Amino acid sequence: MIAIVDYGVGNLNSIRNMLDKIGVRCAVTGAAEDIRRARKLIMPGIGAFDAAMSRLTESGLVPVITEKVLVEKTPVLGICLGMQLMTRGSEEGALPGLGWVQATTRRFDRRTDPALKIPHMGWNVARPAKESALLRECPEEPRFYFTHSYYVSCDLPDDPLLKVRHGATTFDAGFEHGNLMGVQFHPEKSHRFGMWFLKNFAECC
Repeated sequence: MIAIVDYGVGNLNSIRNMLDKIGVRCAVTGAAEDIRRARKLIMPGIGAFDAAMSRLTESGLVPVITEKVLVEKTPVLGICLGMQLMTRGSEEGALPGLGWVQATTRRFDRRTDPALKIPHMGWNVARPAKESALLRECPEEPRFYFTHSYYVSCDLPDDPLLKVRHGATTFDAGFEHGNLMGVQFHPEKSHRFGMWFLKNFAECC
């Protein structure tokens, strides 16, 4: 079973519905025992970094998911803000992130690109940055749905999974570091491309 971690923030039902559609057994849960038994985790997230980090901390689930992810090496996929929470922290807030990956969440900057549209919203093409089971049978020019004003910048050159260009900025739209995976886009809103990606996460990682 894939546990979609419920800490009060995110498109929980949309993610579950998409997994149901592709025949993947899953559950939305905030119960520690369910998370301990899960074979994989999905960390959703929508909204502001500090608010989400506070909700996650208050849920009491941080020690549980950290044990699963860093000690047991359970595959985890962060989606949108869920991806950003896996970094050291965000320019949006003051609270530290989970710090699971060597990366920082940064704000799109109009000082270097005055015409840049913020937030980055809508469909965009993602380019593979490396070979990965997550990208097996990759469609030509996979397109995903985005809605965000901040993006993840990975420290390590081997961590980026997908790259996306928005205005003059090219950012890490996905990362993969061992069992740690994250995507800035919303696969649950990305139709056939989202189904393809989530199927690979469910079957290959």
